[in-house]
Amino acid sequence: MKTFNIYISGVGGQGIIKTSIVMGEAAMKMGKPVVMSEVHGMAQRGGIVSTELKIGRARSPIIQDGDADLLLAFEPLEALRAIHKISKDSYIIINTASIMPFNINESKYAYPDISIILNELKSKSKELHAMDAVKIAEKTGHILSLNMVMLGGAAAVPGFPLNKKTLIESMKDNLPKKSLTINLKAFEKGFMSIS
Repeated sequence: MKTFNIYISGVGGQGIIKTSIVMGEAAMKMGKPVVMSEVHGMAQRGGIVSTELKIGRARSPIIQDGDADLLLAFEPLEALRAIHKISKDSYIIINTASIMPFNINESKYAYPDISIILNELKSKSKELHAMDAVKIAEKTGHILSLNMVMLGGAAAVPGFPLNKKTLIESMKDNLPKKSLTINLKAFEKGFMSIS
């Protein structure tokens, strides 16, 4: 089995690590080897958060530059920061709703226009899917379901190694029961936005 490499980027509070846990446990339920690493230095203050997952046989969880099969970007500028991980064979799912980083907010530099970010990412990848996951999450019942919107989008990518049924089982095992209905709806909306 070829290893499927997933790089997830965004900022603290978007549910990136929980998304990775749901994926990792779904892989284990399906009997697939999985390794994961995470970086969440200033996560509680809106700082950079990233996780790397390799589903399949791997010796290290770190994805080499150009080896990501999927970039799942919860924030547009963080997608650009991760551009070195992708290649012309990579798929990208990007949330177009931006979160102003504190270092840009307090500088003379403006946040780049979303069209510039999307054009740059599109030119470097096989396929780019952009969606306003914040609006989709809000419509499903709560903004905190943003991560399940993104997970649903990932599940619709060609060659994604985890099936919907097992991802949903893993969601049920890892998400609070009181928010499960909203999260399942968000997952399905994300899936439908890409497929």
